[in-house]
Amino acid sequence: MKKFLFFAACACIISCNDEKKTSTATTDSDTAKTAMADDKAKDMNTAPAMPTDSAAMMKAWEAYMTPGEPHKMMAMSNGKWKEDMTMYMSPDAPPQKMTSSCENTMMMNGLYQKSVHKGMYNNMPFEGISTMAYNNASKKYQSTWIDNMGSGIMNMEGTYDEASKTINMKGMTTDPMSGQDMAVRETFKLIDDKNHYMEMFETRAGKESKTLEIKFTKQ
Repeated sequence: MKKFLFFAACACIISCNDEKKTSTATTDSDTAKTAMADDKAKDMNTAPAMPTDSAAMMKAWEAYMTPGEPHKMMAMSNGKWKEDMTMYMSPDAPPQKMTSSCENTMMMNGLYQKSVHKGMYNNMPFEGISTMAYNNASKKYQSTWIDNMGSGIMNMEGTYDEASKTINMKGMTTDPMSGQDMAVRETFKLIDDKNHYMEMFETRAGKESKTLEIKFTKQ
């Protein structure tokens, strides 16, 4: 009933002010176009200019594509690893454990690390593939993750903390229950050359909870 009264009142106002609305709409449209033009001009003025010096451009691209110390650090974890995994499905359920393995290899001139993960989960074959990069331009680590237990790609990025020897990553994935984006966070601690430790967290309804931990042991 309230919706009916609301729409009836709107109809009355519209009919009484139809002529006024037409002129106002024209004015509003012109104002909006002017504002959009101003915003576009502002964006063009604030956008970084493309370098006109071809030598400088080549130097920047060379630096962007050349592996550095972060890439050497990633390469140190090349090889085969055992994974002792603990999964926290829900706060009121006991954690589930499984053992899997992964193999890390560098590719594309040492710029990226590819990790292939294999195991068994609930008597089903499990396979996942991750890529890790260090972006020389943004100075951030970037990663992707896909597996046969889903159909989407998880993307994360972050930085390395020298004091704790930990790569801290944040990103987004899809919540299969709602189909909406969901925030995720990962910490990857490089304990030593033969031991790594990873934790994964996700945020639902504004509350973060731990969902996974993996203890890596180099074989």
